[in-house]
Amino acid sequence: MAPARRPRALPVRPAREATLTAGLLPRLIGYQLRLAQVAVFRDFERTVGVLGISPGRVGVMLLIEANPGMAQSRLAEAVELDRSTLVPVIDQLEAAGRVERRPGPDRRTNGLWLTAAGRRFLARVKARIRAHEARIGARLSAAERAELLRLLGLLQAPAGQA
Repeated sequence: MAPARRPRALPVRPAREATLTAGLLPRLIGYQLRLAQVAVFRDFERTVGVLGISPGRVGVMLLIEANPGMAQSRLAEAVELDRSTLVPVIDQLEAAGRVERRPGPDRRTNGLWLTAAGRRFLARVKARIRAHEARIGARLSAAERAELLRLLGLLQAPAGQA
């Protein structure tokens, strides 16, 4: 005689929680920017991050591409990082063969350049960025996109200087 089968236990689901009220949050610029940033970064990670590079490092490479030979100190200012924070980023990009330091004219500074491998890699990254930008901006008209960028630029200026 076979043992009696026990009925399979069904997963216990918690009682549905009451809907949260957002209160003041939906009217806060910072909160809305943060939600938008999270959504944008998630899409970036799925699209570009699979290549093994972060948004910050992409920004560094794009600035070096646009300003070959720029000094590390100038790059640190442009990305709003202190020099000691930027140095390990450049070290990593250099170790990966994507960026090279060359002595500057006064030998106290280094100029930054993309290597040939760095240029090829950045071309792949930029193709994925174009797809990412198209997807995240798909619900905006060209005029809305331009206006959003303009408004975000206003928020970057120090208060009282817009």
